[in-house]
Amino acid sequence: MTMRAVLCHEFAPRAELVVESVPSPEPGTDEVLIDVAACGINFFDGLMVEGNYQTKPDRPFSPGSEVSGVVRAVGQNVKTVTPGTRVLAFTGTGGYAEQAIAPARSVHPIPDTMGFEQAAGFVITYATSHHALKDRAAVQAGETVLVLGAAGGVGLTAIEIAKRMGAKVIAAASTDEKLALCRTHGADELINYTTDDLRTRLKEICGKAGVNVVYDPVGGPMAEGAIRSLAINGRYLVIGFASGDIPKIPLNLLLLKQSSLIGVFWGAFARANPDMNAANMAELFDWFEAGHLNPHIGGAYPMERYAEALDAVMERRAQGKVVLTMPRAEMNKRTLE
Repeated sequence: MTMRAVLCHEFAPRAELVVESVPSPEPGTDEVLIDVAACGINFFDGLMVEGNYQTKPDRPFSPGSEVSGVVRAVGQNVKTVTPGTRVLAFTGTGGYAEQAIAPARSVHPIPDTMGFEQAAGFVITYATSHHALKDRAAVQAGETVLVLGAAGGVGLTAIEIAKRMGAKVIAAASTDEKLALCRTHGADELINYTTDDLRTRLKEICGKAGVNVVYDPVGGPMAEGAIRSLAINGRYLVIGFASGDIPKIPLNLLLLKQSSLIGVFWGAFARANPDMNAANMAELFDWFEAGHLNPHIGGAYPMERYAEALDAVMERRAQGKVVLTMPRAEMNKRTLE
């Protein structure tokens, strides 16, 4: 049996990815085979295929780390899901394909009310923000959280989760259109850092108190101003570097503010703490079913248009999450929905 997949044969510009027919995978002892309905696209996908990510898979490989779909088959030790179960999964790689393999510990049944496109963009963005704000920053009700790059895939989830935790949320983004989207997801205050000075606006909003938590998936020139705006005992969450620029931080700023610089790597956390991660996912599913979380799909592209979809993410044009949809999902629509 064969399937189609987007393949990276050598680390090279993402334009050199190709779609090919390859043998369908078989699940190992502790693995699950999924008929993919949709796959979430992430910024690190582009870095990975160009060889610029900390993880360098053996080649050829298909990018894509999060999928949704229906379980096709399971390995002999797998007891948590069965064929026919609607799931989402963190795969590491292999997601831009009609079928994907995932470790059983990374496969989660999804609520009946969650669509496949929503599910494909759920696991990395929401799990990252939940882990960052709950486990790493220990956000408390009444605190103020600044979200940079707030209209992106993780940014919108950080707004929703911080609000669910009782925080006041300040959303910062580059256009008024993006900020309007942030408002619909619960942001209390808005900063357009193309037209406004970040520090000046934060002083207007927070006064001398400053910001308790900064959530930064962007890096770049906004970082230092955000750190200078931290409250005493503030926490700065390093999520990623979508700007392409890893900032150099004057460490004396942390000393003066008695503040903390905190790295967040959800994938490593999930692998090392599968039970904690499963509990976090269960809480996120509960919040989704209660209506507290509203995944925003900014674009859904068929697999053949993978290049457009990946460019939208890499060029920071996407609002919310971008996903690929698989033709097999359309052919088996009655099974998958």
